[in-house]
Amino acid sequence: GGKQLEPLKYARVAVEAAVSRRKAECCVLGTTSLLYHCLEKGASVAFVLRDVGVLLIEGSRVKMRFYLDFLEKVAGGSIQDSATLKALQQLDMVVSQEVPVASLSITGRVIIFPK
Repeated sequence: GGKQLEPLKYARVAVEAAVSRRKAECCVLGTTSLLYHCLEKGASVAFVLRDVGVLLIEGSRVKMRFYLDFLEKVAGGSIQDSATLKALQQLDMVVSQEVPVASLSITGRVIIFPK
């Protein structure tokens, strides 16, 4: 309610990705189309967001897990407080970049974006 949708600026995406505008548009539309079909069929999907974390979608369950480096950047410094780190781990919000994405899924089977 009340939020205005803005069209994606493919030209800006193309510049950031160092590809043509047409290629950027094809990639975005192809990815969203594939995501739609995967979700429609009930497949588990993981979006690996470089330097941020992993967004995991399994059925009606959606979970975001963040890389510790990203949380430290957001916090403005190192998370050295063991209580804070333990709380983040207990909330299952932190994931290592070395952990296989499939291991985050309940089934161990997941379609990983992007490829």
